[in-house]
Amino acid sequence: MKTLADLPIKIFADGADKEGIVRLYQSPFIQGLTTNPTLMRKAGIGDYEKFAREVLQVVKTKPISFEVFSDDFEDMHRQALKISKWQDNVYVKIPITNTKGESSLPLIRKLAADGVRLNVTAILTLDQVKGVAAHLDPRIPAVVSVFAGRIADTGVDPVPVMKQSLEILRPLPQAELLWASVREVLNIFQAAESGTHIVTAPHDILAKAQKLTGTDLGDLSLNTVKMFYSDAQAAGFAL
Repeated sequence: MKTLADLPIKIFADGADKEGIVRLYQSPFIQGLTTNPTLMRKAGIGDYEKFAREVLQVVKTKPISFEVFSDDFEDMHRQALKISKWQDNVYVKIPITNTKGESSLPLIRKLAADGVRLNVTAILTLDQVKGVAAHLDPRIPAVVSVFAGRIADTGVDPVPVMKQSLEILRPLPQAELLWASVREVLNIFQAAESGTHIVTAPHDILAKAQKLTGTDLGDLSLNTVKMFYSDAQAAGFAL
């Protein structure tokens, strides 16, 4: 069984818990970090820029993505330019559409021409991947985030989608495909086996992966039996 460090894929940590970000940034097997407004809201963050700048005081070298949160493309452009200037390792997340379903591709082309390192997010279809590929600048580093976990939630196997996405992005040497919305430890290994460049996983999934990857299944079975017994005793069950 391979360890996480052995996998042929970059593992990013996805979250907005500042302590977790700092700890995982210092972990040698974590090669980058991502976050988004939903995670930040759940973490109780009220000041977006203050949080980001505090994180960047620690996260100096590994890539980290921060997302725009406007729904207006002109204002997205303004926010993206501002975020991109915070630090050299920052990627700017741009959703594939706004909330009206209007395409972000013209904005992506404009920002790529501005030299902004982009992380295009919330992608679920191959047509969206093709559109992004056609609007990126092949000279500028970019991340294309396909939400494989959300694809799987619909009953569709995301692995063929990821493999086809890799082919679409092949002419773009600076573009990396990212497997997003990881639901379980297995997804990290699926992402690696599919050839995807990057997988980003929540902090709790990464903790589980570190704890359980390579565990003997017989030992795990016994530990599970012990857990059931201990909980029944603690509850005082009687028949």
